[in-house]
Amino acid sequence: MAHPGSTGLGKRSDTRYDSATWQLEKAVARTAAGARGAVGLVSVVAAALGAVPPVSLAWLAPVLAAGLVWTGLYLRRLRREEPLPNWLVAGDTATTVAACLAQRHLVAVEALDAGSSWIAGLVTMTIIVAGVTWRPRVAVPAGLAVAGAYLAGVRLAAPSQDVAGTLGIHTVQLLAIVMLMTLLRRSAASADAFLRESARAEIALMVERLRREDELRQVASIHETALHTLTMVGLGTYDEHSATLRSQVRTDLAALEKLRDRPRAEAAPIALDSLLDEVAGRVPGLDVRRRLTPQTVPGDVAEHFARAVTEALANVALHAGVAEAVLVSSRHDGEIRVEVADAGHGFDQDRLPPDRFGVRGSILDTMNALRGGGARISSGDTGTRVSLWWRP
Repeated sequence: MAHPGSTGLGKRSDTRYDSATWQLEKAVARTAAGARGAVGLVSVVAAALGAVPPVSLAWLAPVLAAGLVWTGLYLRRLRREEPLPNWLVAGDTATTVAACLAQRHLVAVEALDAGSSWIAGLVTMTIIVAGVTWRPRVAVPAGLAVAGAYLAGVRLAAPSQDVAGTLGIHTVQLLAIVMLMTLLRRSAASADAFLRESARAEIALMVERLRREDELRQVASIHETALHTLTMVGLGTYDEHSATLRSQVRTDLAALEKLRDRPRAEAAPIALDSLLDEVAGRVPGLDVRRRLTPQTVPGDVAEHFARAVTEALANVALHAGVAEAVLVSSRHDGEIRVEVADAGHGFDQDRLPPDRFGVRGSILDTMNALRGGGARISSGDTGTRVSLWWRP
């Protein structure tokens, strides 16, 4: 451990609260990278075997070299658990557009007439990769640009070739993949929303249970004290006026009044250390070392801390690449601080995508929405630290 308390939020959260979206993007990226890599290799082989006049080797060689470079980059992404980078898809799209426009130098006329050129397969895969990587506002124009370049290249190479049918096929491919990804992303977002609400409900139940346990302890304590006083009076222990009896009765009444006038449920005090200890024990696959200072806070404050800590620990388990984290709570000058730390993979906060709910929504926004609360996340090569605080 590089520091005593730091959360490796990984390259991308997804976290407990946005794990459905993250798992979708990860699976789609790896599938697209593998498919694009395979098609790229097949295209290079097909282009080399079909290099007959009027194919120009002076044109074909650099295009195939560029194709191999992009294919290798895609194959490398198979080992990465993150979405395909925009620069990779954009560069591949631009390379495919250039190859389409140069078809008269790259593809034999017979292959063009049969609609079975190696570029045709590459165009289809490029449209699919753009559709699964980008949102519709970017994927649709990019896909249409590739389809348009392909048709323009075919016309330049074989003016008599009918391109209407090919345009229709590419348009259907583009719309189908865009619609499919839109539905999948919406389904994942719905699942994420359900998971977030379920986690919040679980934390609320833990808070309520701890609150009730504390109330029962108070009631039991007061009951035993008051009952003892009444028993002593009933047994005639005090036959005359007693200053001790009057003092004890005043104490018992004050305790009963305090119980009657206890604060509203959401502000009732909660043992923060007990709640955080329970939260830490519910993260699967993660050994959380705890140094928790016993202290009580209002119930709503405890719930905010619990939600942020839950997300931070879930991010460690999912993305940090380590099996251990540290959870520390302390109090200094009236301010309560909680830290989650690990020595795993760091991440760049400036490059977080807009839909990174786990970091922004479940940690930063949760604590910043609390009056007197706040949060800070620091991350680097030695790990990540999530610092949470609240001042009454």
